[in-house]
Amino acid sequence: MLRPLFPYLKSYKKQLILGPFFKLIEAVFELCLPMVMAELIDRGVKAGNGDLVVRYGLVILGLAVLGACSAYVCQYYASIASQGFGTRLRSSLFEKMGQFSFAELDRFGTETLVNRLTNDVNQLQQAVAMIIRLVIRAPFLCLGGLVMALIINPLLSLVLFVAVPVLAAALYLIMKKTAPLFGRQQKKLDRLALDVKENLAGSRVIRAFDKQAEQEAEFAEDNAAFYRAAMRIQKISSLLNPATLLIINLAMVAILWFGGVQVNAGSMTQGEVVAYINYATIISSAMIVLSNLVVLFTKAWASAGRVTEILQTRPSVADDPRAIPLPPPSEAPAVRFEQVSFAFSEDGQNVLDGLDFEVGRGQKFGIIGPTGSGKSTLINLLCRFYDVGAGSVSVNGSDVRKIRQASLLKGVGLVPQKISLLSGTVRSNLALGLNDPKDEKLWKALDIAQCGFVREKEGLETEVRQNGANFSGGQKQRLTIARALAKDPEILIFDDSLSALDSLTCANLLRALKEAFPDLTLFLVSQRVSTVQDCDQILVLDNGRPAGLGRHEELLNSCALYREIYQSQVQS
Repeated sequence: MLRPLFPYLKSYKKQLILGPFFKLIEAVFELCLPMVMAELIDRGVKAGNGDLVVRYGLVILGLAVLGACSAYVCQYYASIASQGFGTRLRSSLFEKMGQFSFAELDRFGTETLVNRLTNDVNQLQQAVAMIIRLVIRAPFLCLGGLVMALIINPLLSLVLFVAVPVLAAALYLIMKKTAPLFGRQQKKLDRLALDVKENLAGSRVIRAFDKQAEQEAEFAEDNAAFYRAAMRIQKISSLLNPATLLIINLAMVAILWFGGVQVNAGSMTQGEVVAYINYATIISSAMIVLSNLVVLFTKAWASAGRVTEILQTRPSVADDPRAIPLPPPSEAPAVRFEQVSFAFSEDGQNVLDGLDFEVGRGQKFGIIGPTGSGKSTLINLLCRFYDVGAGSVSVNGSDVRKIRQASLLKGVGLVPQKISLLSGTVRSNLALGLNDPKDEKLWKALDIAQCGFVREKEGLETEVRQNGANFSGGQKQRLTIARALAKDPEILIFDDSLSALDSLTCANLLRALKEAFPDLTLFLVSQRVSTVQDCDQILVLDNGRPAGLGRHEELLNSCALYREIYQSQVQS
């Protein structure tokens, strides 16, 4: 599970070695202090030797200063390594998510990807810092304290040799119980993130239907579920410190009791008892740190599994090593579907089946059908957002699976059904697909898309708020069309993306498009017959299967579904 994370630590070998080394030095100094303190009491205070008290006091001060400096260096290295590790891991995760096809995005969901990129990476980042700072120090102090205590009084050390294994067993049992619970807690957090995302994205819809109360109730329920999961973990984890303190305090009582007996018997000095108690305190403090590390690393282990799952997920749509650039236009059809079938999962029912058609260069191809008939899915296969289950999709005579995705999408302009504008300016949105955007090219795209409103504002520097919130629906739709046109595509796809335009604007746009790009292959996906009736070919889909293919007049005579759609719209 952890192996995929190791490469992100390779650049920090120096910090991973020197950090614990300096922390080890601090621990050595800390273990020396009780022995020096014992000498100060027995040879200085008890003997009334003021010079020796001062001398040993300076030694203690020197050890404390050196220990503090060593701790600072370790902390510095831990910060570099942990922050660098987190930064690299987040960048890699973001890059990996960018490679995912729609299938992986559908499988994971946006909310869990965001949580894994932020919350889970933060947990791992904190774990790396603690590994450098405490993972070596705490066990070393435990073992070193036991050894030093054994040197001072072997018989009294039996108390510690009983207490430490009991405490270790308690830590193991609590860790074993809480480890699987952290993964479930993260899933509850994913659900909360989904609620927030849906409520923020659909705030207008929720307000329009006066559903705030229902959404608040749903969020409260999911929030309560997260609370219950967190409290279950806390109830178990909260046993750590009380159990640790109980075992340690019982050990302290035993040490004081038997140590006092040995002092009275003359087999131990007062300084040795003080040193022994200090070592017991060091051991107890280290065990408390270990108990907290158990909780931290249990969380990190759950997060590591979630992050590793993303890193090890292979995109279902990936370029073949022998992939070629998009071939130039030729005598072959611009687009060819050959007996294409597709299902969203291997064991699922086909949502597209038996698609077989071709579209010539410069043709206007319409796709129409009832809601849920597979129109957008067909377009996603053409853009290779998904791979076909059977058959093949070809562009310019080559199977899209043999074409590099970046090259394919450079030649295909997609205006999606769901409008999506990025915060910035009109210029930054139109320049998404361009390496060197020229103003004249951007204005040409805006003019074809009937975006005259841009000139009335601040031109190309007009602000675009998040998701185009400062534009109307029709304006946002025209801007997305202009964005697709700006990269001079060979194939342009309107995926039901003319619905917010009035008939006159739509007609003007299509006419300007034909004049500016006479050889452009145009796909028009719509539920309106008026939008597709002038197409060279129209494909009628019904539950993912072709119900008809031909021109408008032919389909009126031969396709009952097309005729039914046409009559329902004419009569309305």
